[in-house]
Amino acid sequence: MGETGFVEFAQSRLNGLRRAAYLLCGDWDRGDDLVQRTLTDVYAQWGRASRADNIDAYVRKVLVHRFIDARRRGWSRVRLVDPVADTSLRELAAPADDAAGRLDVRAALARLAPRQRAALVLRFLCDMSVEDTAETLNCSTGTVKSQTSDGLAMMRRLLSDPADLPTTGRAR
Repeated sequence: MGETGFVEFAQSRLNGLRRAAYLLCGDWDRGDDLVQRTLTDVYAQWGRASRADNIDAYVRKVLVHRFIDARRRGWSRVRLVDPVADTSLRELAAPADDAAGRLDVRAALARLAPRQRAALVLRFLCDMSVEDTAETLNCSTGTVKSQTSDGLAMMRRLLSDPADLPTTGRAR
């Protein structure tokens, strides 16, 4: 698989990668930046990546590692403009007729620690097993289970107490 193979792969996976990146970052623009960095890294290693047993798992691993790396840097906390609720995400996290519920879920997800958020996104959005998630996050299955459990507990707490969420539905 050469450059044409990479282009076909990237085009076929772009929407799923953008959605996962958005859920990790809580912001479409940062999510797009994350996908761009991920695909650049994958392209640079395309010879090796294309030979991976599960290329999707390989790319998700790169995506999560880039997300965690970006969170370690101060730049990820800089906001150039006030984030606006994105109404194009109607398909996420709540029934189609529950816009407020979707906004609350996204706001709660944005409040989680990066590894908890990554564990939840990989386990429930990407439908990955505990083992695959552990491999992607480069940690033990026990860590995935505890990050998932802690993340779900925090989500329940945040969603049960509306005072903990922004009133506009925007991620902080």
